[in-house]
Amino acid sequence: MLRYAIKRVFLAMLIIILAITLLFCMIFLVPGDPASIALGPRATPEIKEAFRVSMGLDQPIFIQLLRFFGNVLRGDLGVDVWSQRSVTQIVFEVLPHTLALIFLGLGWPIAIGIPMGCFAAVKRNGIADKIMGLISVSMIAIPTFVVAIYSLLVFAVALRWFPAIGTGDSDNVFSQLYYLVLPTFAIGIGWVGYIARIVRASMLEVLGENYIRTARAYGLPEHVIIFRHALKVAIIPSVALLGVGLGSLLSGAVFIEIVFARPGVGKLIFDAVITRNYPVVMGSVMVSTVFLVTSTLIADLINAILDPRIRDNL
Repeated sequence: MLRYAIKRVFLAMLIIILAITLLFCMIFLVPGDPASIALGPRATPEIKEAFRVSMGLDQPIFIQLLRFFGNVLRGDLGVDVWSQRSVTQIVFEVLPHTLALIFLGLGWPIAIGIPMGCFAAVKRNGIADKIMGLISVSMIAIPTFVVAIYSLLVFAVALRWFPAIGTGDSDNVFSQLYYLVLPTFAIGIGWVGYIARIVRASMLEVLGENYIRTARAYGLPEHVIIFRHALKVAIIPSVALLGVGLGSLLSGAVFIEIVFARPGVGKLIFDAVITRNYPVVMGSVMVSTVFLVTSTLIADLINAILDPRIRDNL
């Protein structure tokens, strides 16, 4: 297990370096002059040139990349162009809002998707299985921003059950959770279908194993066989899927934070790209990339603990 973990950590570090390098290069492909966009059309050429020098944009791209990684090793993500505040401070101020949105959003597929998939597998090829399949595919097909807009219109505007925008009282946890109901629903409901489908497929495979037949031959109650023996094995593929799903939820957080006017890393990146605030863009993207790769690494390690056969595949 230790050897497997070391290999996965090394691979994760390599992925982070390659991803940051690629994203750093992609930023320079965005059309438009950063100095002109940041300073406006009335800025003189001298002011624009001074801005480029202060941002390090006058240097070759590989020099800027090396300088960025050197600063990161010292824990410095740069300085915001406008406020002159530390990018590290800015990112970590809004990061808790995004993490709360993502992890609570995972609660919907865990609480709904796993029981749906398990029930559909038990009722295989029955009317309940077909209904569950239709519901899960429909959830997968609906885009996140569509769910966000319609849930806002229905539950916040029409029915007035939940607040439309904001984060709630910063000193009241229950108020913050109340404001998170609609955003987490919008970001997590699509993954209910994914989890339901993969749990169903895995459960069908597990229910055909010899040890399940043996348990039934010994006369164990069906609910004991399903929940104590079959489900704990069938749920293993879902752990890996949830690790990958964190990346999808992180990208979906951009739409959710904009629609529901919530602070977060996604909205921070969006605003920084619009204003060509390169230090904030790179700092936010790097933190997001590290979070995504780390969550996938943790999911892989959990899978390796639950299923030792995975360790031999790397």
